[in-house]
Amino acid sequence: METRVALIGIIVENPDSVERLNRLLHEYSACIIGRMGIPYPKREISIISVAVDAPQDKINTLSGKIGKLDGISAKTVYSNIMGKDGEPT
Repeated sequence: METRVALIGIIVENPDSVERLNRLLHEYSACIIGRMGIPYPKREISIISVAVDAPQDKINTLSGKIGKLDGISAKTVYSNIMGKDGEPT
């Protein structure tokens, strides 16, 4: 199956939703290349970047589920690099 490299940008405005967010990320951990979280106390938010390599429908599903969490927004940027599961992209 064809995979894509993407970056999911996440803004957390409701800290009560962080546990559900972490459960989702754990559920999709096989697709995650890496993640970085930055707390921003001045605005009382957190900014998270998640790099993924997965089929586009799987990335869309994850991003959609994240975006449906209360007080959390997500946007996805895709690389033009495509590959096959199990092969370098």
